Amino acid sequence: MLKLKLGAFFKHIFNELMINITTSTTASPCMATSCLAMVLACASSESQAGDVHWNQFRGPNGSGVVNVFNPPIKFDPEKPAWNTPIPPAHSSPVVWADRVFLTGVDEGRLATLSLDARTGKILWKRLAPKVELARTHRASSNAASTPCADAERVWVYFGSYGLICYDHDGEEQWTKSIPTPQSMYGMSTSPILHEGKLILLLDNDRNLKGSRLSQSKLIALNSKTGERVWETARPYSRSSWSTPVIWKHDKGIEIAVLGNGRAYGYDASSGEERWYVNGFSRETIAVPVIGNGRLHLSASRQGGWGDSEVDPLPFWNAVLPFDTNKDGRIGRDEMSKDFTVPFRPELPIGHPGFGMPLPADPKRRKQRQHALFNWRDTNRDGFWTKEEFMTDMKVGRGQPNLAAINSGGRGNITESHGAWNLRRGIPEVPSPIFHENRVYLIRAGGILTCVKAEDGEIVYRERMGAPGQYSASPVIARDHLYLVSDRGTLTVIKAGDAFEVVHQTKLGIPVSGTPALDGVTIYIRTREGLLAFR
Repeated sequence: MLKLKLGAFFKHIFNELMINITTSTTASPCMATSCLAMVLACASSESQAGDVHWNQFRGPNGSGVVNVFNPPIKFDPEKPAWNTPIPPAHSSPVVWADRVFLTGVDEGRLATLSLDARTGKILWKRLAPKVELARTHRASSNAASTPCADAERVWVYFGSYGLICYDHDGEEQWTKSIPTPQSMYGMSTSPILHEGKLILLLDNDRNLKGSRLSQSKLIALNSKTGERVWETARPYSRSSWSTPVIWKHDKGIEIAVLGNGRAYGYDASSGEERWYVNGFSRETIAVPVIGNGRLHLSASRQGGWGDSEVDPLPFWNAVLPFDTNKDGRIGRDEMSKDFTVPFRPELPIGHPGFGMPLPADPKRRKQRQHALFNWRDTNRDGFWTKEEFMTDMKVGRGQPNLAAINSGGRGNITESHGAWNLRRGIPEVPSPIFHENRVYLIRAGGILTCVKAEDGEIVYRERMGAPGQYSASPVIARDHLYLVSDRGTLTVIKAGDAFEVVHQTKLGIPVSGTPALDGVTIYIRTREGLLAFR
């Protein structure tokens, strides 16, 4: 007798199919055989993926890749498996077995939710202790950090509160209040697990008392109790928005952290600093990725500029709407409420990501605008001219950088262990993804770049036909890339040296998180809810 070990999800499918067949007046033995074959195939697929879980931001070790999963490659946005309304936020879902976990902000309260992966039913919702919510950028939220989970527990981090551990039934196991770090945009780093330790990056713009060194640190806690295992100061690091990864190689196991201007490696057992790599901008958001024994780190120039040679003309064209008298100059008296220096000229004026952030307070906002105007008005005549503005746009702000780093170094390994660098097409927010000797990058405008992992040579750089901003990182299953724009356009690309769009569809609603994968399902967080397609 054949014994099948079916997971809860496939038991559900099997039962539904058998009910439909046995109650149908037209069902045939062939139909029953075909249905059983389909379930057996699903069960086989699940047995391969049984030990693989999308249990943290971007899945296993932040890689974004699980080739044993088999989600659909074509979608009907009108026919999701389920669509569950959830509180808004920018965190991504994680999955363990038949549970989906994610966070949100529910009427001013920090919330953690668990959903049934099969049906989308909310199983429980727990509110964090009531606290004053930190100020965040309009493009972020107070629940931007993604949970992590194992077979028994789920851990969540809120910048405004700290860490909370629940079991899978929603029973609180422990809490740890952590002072809110000072950050330009709000906290988005996510906790990760390693050998019984919960690891969290806490980069901070605040200084230590009586010092010019920062309060930034990397901490490791006992995942079961919340007790501190070790804590490592990061005195030269300021606010960053990345999440650490575990780098296992022949010289040991390290925690790789991409921070403000510099990447670091720490001993995973003790937290001792081992190495660092220079050459990144002030704003680091992407998660490091590992492939072929190398570490790949990416950051755009400050403001999201992805190429080392910036064309200043689009930036000038972006500020021309402020020229209300149409004299070809921007006068100080033409500064409107939304006046700012553009960072991302492809966005409309007034969009939270268009330019230099401005305070909400009207008085402070006006002061910031005058300071920005002075920054570009180099001859102090009260006007911006095209020549003046475009010349200044070419100044510094760091270099975009995708760096491949070899293992085994100590100290400053920027030159000694650097394999190659790429300074073109570097995304601002999305993380790179490694798959079969290639690194893929998706940036604003829907521009996908494929790079040879051996030497950093560009294989192709193509527009996908899905413009706009991209905040969600790419994910891969069964040799297909899944890419979602902020506007909600989902594009599926065949992995490989040839650029091939397999499918593209509009979900009809903005997306606010990186997709999660599990078995035959892809989960996508939108502005209004969580969608499941299978």
